[in-house]
Parts: sequence; C-alpha cells; structure tokens
Amino acid sequence: MQTSGLLLRKRIATLSLLFTIAFSLLGVRLFWVQFVQGADLSNKAMENRMRDIPVEAKRGIIYDRNGRELAISISVNSVCAYPAEVKAGKKERETAIQLALVLGMNEEDIYKAITKETSFVWIKRQIEPDQAQKIRDLNLKGIELTEESRREYPKGSLAAHVLGIAGIDNTGLEGIDFYYNEQVGGTEGRILLEKDAKNQEIPEATHQYIAPIEGTHLRLTIDETIQFITERELEKVFQERKAKHAAAIVMDPSTGEILAMASRPTFDPNQFNQFPASNRRNFAINDAYEPGSTMKIITSAMALEEHTVNSSSRFYCPGSVKVGKETIHCANSRAHGSQSFAEIVENSCNVGFVQVGLDLGVERYYKYLTAFGFGEPTGIDLPGEAKGIIVKKETAASSNIYLATMAMGQANAVTPIQLITAVAAVCNDGKMMKPHLLKEIIDHNGKTIKTVEPEIKQKIISPETAAELRVILEGEVTRGTGGNAKIDGYATGGKTGTAEKAAQGGGYMSNEYVASFIGFAPVDKPRLVCMVVVDAPQGYPYFGGWVAAPAFSAIMRDSLRYLKEPLNNSETENKSLVEEEKVVVPDVINLPLNEAISLMQSRGLSTKLSGSGSLVWQQTPRPGTRLLKGAQVVIYMSPHDKGGEAGGQVTVPDLQGKSMKEVARILSELGLHLVPEGSGLAYQQNPLPGKVISTGSTITVRFQPVGE
Repeated sequence: MQTSGLLLRKRIATLSLLFTIAFSLLGVRLFWVQFVQGADLSNKAMENRMRDIPVEAKRGIIYDRNGRELAISISVNSVCAYPAEVKAGKKERETAIQLALVLGMNEEDIYKAITKETSFVWIKRQIEPDQAQKIRDLNLKGIELTEESRREYPKGSLAAHVLGIAGIDNTGLEGIDFYYNEQVGGTEGRILLEKDAKNQEIPEATHQYIAPIEGTHLRLTIDETIQFITERELEKVFQERKAKHAAAIVMDPSTGEILAMASRPTFDPNQFNQFPASNRRNFAINDAYEPGSTMKIITSAMALEEHTVNSSSRFYCPGSVKVGKETIHCANSRAHGSQSFAEIVENSCNVGFVQVGLDLGVERYYKYLTAFGFGEPTGIDLPGEAKGIIVKKETAASSNIYLATMAMGQANAVTPIQLITAVAAVCNDGKMMKPHLLKEIIDHNGKTIKTVEPEIKQKIISPETAAELRVILEGEVTRGTGGNAKIDGYATGGKTGTAEKAAQGGGYMSNEYVASFIGFAPVDKPRLVCMVVVDAPQGYPYFGGWVAAPAFSAIMRDSLRYLKEPLNNSETENKSLVEEEKVVVPDVINLPLNEAISLMQSRGLSTKLSGSGSLVWQQTPRPGTRLLKGAQVVIYMSPHDKGGEAGGQVTVPDLQGKSMKEVARILSELGLHLVPEGSGLAYQQNPLPGKVISTGSTITVRFQPVGE
C-alpha cells in the first residue's frame, strides 16, 4: 500500500514536470510570437488583407509660349490582377475567358498572366470606358481596375519632334517629354484597401489613399502659329520634291528662343506606333551634313573680323583654282572674273572663298570654328543632339586642300541647329546665344517657379563686323543666288547652299544634293533667323536658291506679319510710287539666249547668266514677278542643251507609270528637261510619246499618287 502511494506520487510529479515543461515551452513560444515576431507577423497579416493599387500621377501640361496646350494628360482605366486571389477563387480559366471577351485579348495569354507566381500583374492598360464598366459588372475575384493617365497631343503631329512621346507607364520617351520628365512626370500615388477572404471591402476597415502628385507644367518658346506656318511650308517642299529628309528652324537671334522646329518625315505622337521608328528622328538636331555654301557666312565672318578682307577687297576668278593636286571649280565652271568680296558672296564664288580661307590660315580658322560652336552640341534642351564632324586640326594643317574646301562648306559636317545658332550670332551683333525650348516652369496654381533667361554663350565678332556682313548678305538676296528668298516689305539677308552628299567609302554622290537656305530679316535689326534644309530633292533644278529659298521666304513673310513686324519705312512711305515703277518679269524659259536678253532689256531689266548653252532653262525671279526697273534677273542656261550640234533630235519616250526620279533620269540622259506637276507616278505628258523634238526641249509630265 505504501509502495503504491509512492509510485502514485512519482507519477504525479512526473506529469507535473511534463506539464510545467510544456507550459514553459508554450510560454516561450507565445513570448516569441508576441514580442519578438509580433510586429513582423502583424505586418504580414495586414499584407494578406491589404491590396496595394498604384495610382499614376498626371503629367504636367506643355504649353506654347502663348499658353496654348500642346500636350495634356487624360484619366483612363487599366486592368490588373492579384494571382493569389484569382487562384483562391478557383475560377482561373473562367476568369481568363471573360476577360478575353471584354478586352479582345488572347485567352491563353490572360490565363498565364493571372496564374503567375507573383503578387501583382497588369492585364491591359489604358482601356476604353465601356470596357472598364463591363469589368466592374463582372466583379471577378482578384481582378481590379486602377486609374492611370494617358498623354494626349491635341494638335496631332504639330511640333511632334519637339514634344516627343510618353510611354504607357507615364514616362517620357523622346523629345521635351523625355528631357523634362522629372519636372512633368509627377509622383505616383497608392490606394491601400483592406479586404476579407471573399475579396470584399471590409466596412470601416483600414483604407488609405496616398494621392499622386501631378507634374509641373512647361511653357515652351515655341509659337504654335509660327510652328504651323513652318510645318506647312516644309511639308509642301518635302512632298513636291520627294526629298529623303527636310528640316526648318525659326529662332529669335536676340534670345536664342526657338519659335519653330520641324522635321520631315513626321508622325502623330498620339499613334506613334503606326509610323516607322525612323519618322521620329529629328533631322534638325540628330543629323549632320556638309553645309555647302551656307557655311560661307561663317567664313566671311572670320575674314571680316580678322581684317583679311573688307567689302571692297578684290578677287579674280578664272572659273577654277588648283590647290595642291586638286582642282576646285565654281558652279558650272563659270569664270566670274574680277569681283569684290561682296560680289564673291553674291555669286557664291568657290574660287574666291578658297583664297579667303587660305589667307586666314589654319590657326585663325579653327579659332573661330570652335568659337562658333562647331564640333560640339549646342546644348539645346532636347535629347540626342549630334555634335557634327570636324576635320582634326592636325589633319587640316597637313594640306591646304582641307582649309580650301572647309572655307567653301565642304569637309566638315554640321547640324541645322549648330548652323542657325552660329548665323544667329551675326544677327545679334556678334553675341551667340544658347538655343533653348523651355521658357518657364509653372506649378499647379499657375505660379511661375522657374524662368529660363537668355544665355550668351560667347561674343565672337564685333557689332561692326556683324553689321557689315548683314549688308553683304542682303546683296546675296537682292542681286545674288538668293533671289527667291526675297520678302516683300522687309530687307532680307541670307545665303543659299547646294552641297554634294558624301558617298560611303569616300568622295561625293553624283546625283544627290542637300539644298538649303539660311537667312534673316529685317537686315538692320533681325527679328527672326530661319533655316530650311532639304535632303536629296528630286528633279531639276536642285539648287538651294530654287528648292529651299522659296520655303524660307514664305515662312518668314507670314511669321513677320503675324508678329506685326513693321514694314520698311521707305517702302511704306513710297509704296504707291514703287508699285508704279515696277515691271512684270517676262517668261523667257526655253527661249534662245539673245532673244531672252532682248526681252528683258525691253522691260528695263538687267540679266545675269548662270551655266552654259543656247537655251534658257530657268530664271529667277519667276515669270510674273513684279520688279523695279533696273532690277536683275538671273538666267540659268540648260546643262543639257546641244543646240546647233549635229544629230540634236530625239524621240520622246513613253513615261507613263514611272516615278519622278525615273522620269528625271531618262529625260536627263536624252538631253531633255522635266517640268513636273503633282506627285506620284507619271500619267500624262506633253509632248506625247513618239514625237521627234530637239535636244534641250522641255517635257511637261503630270504625276498622280498611286490609286488615284
């Protein structure tokens, strides 16, 4: 009995010990869970109940300089999924089918997305309002709608290369939208919702809304009206001449503000995926080309500043000049004879500029080349600016041919923005301004928080040199190759450029050119400087004075009138008298040279010849233009004319169905001239096929787009 009681007490003691140990362990566990892991476990529990939904911030508005909207943001819905919740509902396939029907997506793609081992996944972003409502009505477990913003460009393709594009994730990808993404992008917000096991919101539970911060607004230097004018004229010449690329820039030379910048081909940033990616390349800043004779403005500025020449310095041009082993010709190998420096600018005389460049020497030439900013980006506030290509100074010093060709616009490659920035310095009394597109940053209350002030990059030439050069360049327009750049009511200066395109592997192409014109008005105090560049225009003539200068004239004329720039006082005061003294320029195209000169003289007009041959190919100004008596008309002789030669008869070929480029080549080989009308493929011609005509004759061909 005693033994039994002792055994019982031992058993009770053992059980007590075991219970004590168990409760101790439980206590330790409870302590560990409560006090050591408590916060972490609590957070995890909350995470299981909480749903984190991102809320995109609206991008700031981009305005033109006058407050007109160029880029805005609108609210849209996007579909997202929480795969764990979808799986918990055990209706993954059904959910995928229903979403596919509403969203017009592939069922299998949706199924794979909603069954991923991830906490969150996008299904489709930026859906239509009716689709969003259908998704709400379905009330699918694990499927959410969240509000995002989408970039909209109300003016379509207007200023597309300046504005750029924004991606679906509300991030700027190109242009201003990319460059100032930090300013206009804003800060993303969040929605935190507490839900039960059935994916339903818990009443009066923990809900948190972290509001997104809208991006600040940008006011650009771009003027919507001037941008429209510029794009209208650029599109016209781009289409008419079937060019590869084209660009135009309008700048205020006193501030460096870009009032317009356009490139071709173009695109609509609202639907940029529907256009080739190459269309988004901004030719105005991304590409370098040999500038040709427009670079003679810079060479002239160097020489005048260094006093190696003045307006009356004399030069003699026999038509060509030998530099080392190379021979450099003037256009059409024409000998200009004795001429002043002002005249070599007007005549765009290569021989004269070779001498000017050699007189300057390598050291001085490169000093100014660097000062004018060539070989380095201008710093304009756009991404992807090219720095151009400059011959190394050591290389240029090794042979005079480099300096000779650089002086007349070859060897070095520049971007349109570099060249217009440099020429703007001539318009601004020698002070070169930094080009820029941002005018000010504005907060949500309309308060300006940052203003971009004009920045002088460098003082390069004296005001006296700049003024003298502007007068010389006015002569280029009134008496030289830039006659088609003339603007009624405004004294205009500028320079034509026709550059051969460099070929791959060295040398130059024989059938592709870059036609350009850069100029300014009014001459005494330029309000605007404008540049037009057309890459590989089709048809003849392809010269800058014929292709780019008319577009420049139209852009500047309408822009100056829009800005209410006063007309020349002298012209305003004597307008009636001047009109009475004007005569109509006669049409002398296809006339023998002696007949053409006689007709011009009968109207009181003088003539200037360009090229060789016996028949007139083209003339500038165009027939019908009203000029003052005594004004000069440039007559271009046919480069293919064989008048008087034996066998100078050809049969007109059938040109129907051929492109303008093909037609131009065929007629050129036959010694015939093309006068194109329209665009597309040839469908009508005059004279008709089979007719025998003289070489040097003109063939009028009408073109129409395919399908019309």
